[in-house]
Amino acid sequence: MIALRDYDVIFSPVVTEKSTAMSENNQIVFNVRKDSSKSEIKIAVEALFGVKVLSVNTLRRKGKLRRVRSFAIMQKPMRSGRNLYVLCKDVKRAVVTLAKGHSIDISASF
Repeated sequence: MIALRDYDVIFSPVVTEKSTAMSENNQIVFNVRKDSSKSEIKIAVEALFGVKVLSVNTLRRKGKLRRVRSFAIMQKPMRSGRNLYVLCKDVKRAVVTLAKGHSIDISASF
């Protein structure tokens, strides 16, 4: 049975050129909660998708300053001279390696 916690651990798949190339090696990349552990991620993926997970590697990406043009889209603007900046959120990602013979169709799942 799928617990509500499993849905809280995994936010979304990451679809980039690099993650698409990694999918050929049975590796899928997900955005996950910042406080989730590797074992929680493994249990959630196995419960949600019904696959066997070999390993989970995690990485944290620190939010960067991005230059923006208007005040309308900003929540906490920072000013440096004439430039306006906003701080992007920190993100935690998980690279999940699946066992041979198992796969996840991301386009149908999310």
